[in-house]
Amino acid sequence: MMNANRSREQLLAAGAACVSVVLWASAFVAIRSAGQAYSPGALALGRLLAGAVTLAVIWAIRREGLPPRGAWPGILVSGVLWFGLYMVVLNWGEQQVDAGTAALVVNVGPLLIALLGARLLGDPMPPRLLAGMAVSFAGAVTVGLSMSGGGGSVLGVALCLLAAVAYAGGVVAQKPALGRASALQVTTFGCLVGAVGCLPFAGQLAHQSAHAPLSATLSMAYLGVFPTALAFTTWAYALARTTASRMGATTYAVPALVVLMSWLVLGEVPGVLTLAGGVLCLAGVAVSRSRARGGRTVRVAAGEEPRPEKVT
Repeated sequence: MMNANRSREQLLAAGAACVSVVLWASAFVAIRSAGQAYSPGALALGRLLAGAVTLAVIWAIRREGLPPRGAWPGILVSGVLWFGLYMVVLNWGEQQVDAGTAALVVNVGPLLIALLGARLLGDPMPPRLLAGMAVSFAGAVTVGLSMSGGGGSVLGVALCLLAAVAYAGGVVAQKPALGRASALQVTTFGCLVGAVGCLPFAGQLAHQSAHAPLSATLSMAYLGVFPTALAFTTWAYALARTTASRMGATTYAVPALVVLMSWLVLGEVPGVLTLAGGVLCLAGVAVSRSRARGGRTVRVAAGEEPRPEKVT
């Protein structure tokens, strides 16, 4: 019975991670639409407000209460870094460089998560995880180079790199909080912290909302409800059940999905090199999430990956 429950929980966590990755990939298309009418800070604030309202309603219905005191440091840090800083600088960076370059630079994030997770959280770094990350990063590089138009902005690259650092720091800070509070609590109050941090952009949001086309405003609302409220909650649910390093490796699938969505929604037909890079991204994720054969798996600690037991 215990093994069956564990397998079911792992399956649910894998499904939650997939939902997050798909929705975050769709965010690139929505950001492109909304970013034509909204500045980076206003777009981040509008997205966070929509997400915070959605999460607050769900939190109130479920009556989960306030997070315990021990979870607040992680919630505050992840709220400032991931919900606040990351969204603003990524919106800004994507106005300076093409989507391929942005995807390439931001995908430094999973590598930073693995390094920070190993250093600060004691996450294991098994060979399959490292190999999968290497394959996926090669795929991200291929996608980035194939989609870049040759132009580039030093400022844009720096902003995307800062977004990757904020993303990695937010994930690593969020992991301990999930050991003390639920995924919904951590996500709801992290989003609220990010929204409060973006309040200086309230004037821009009010002014631009009055002149923005409906399609841009709807794209901003979509970003708040789905890639923020839903995706960040499903991500937190999955992160609470595995390591930060393994979850970070999962997001390498995003560039491949962005290519597919751009193809279907925007009519941007990818080249052979882009498709090859997307396949590499997905293959690396598959490798990183696989387990070695030849031994039973042993649960070592709450929130830690199972490791194979040597057969003697």
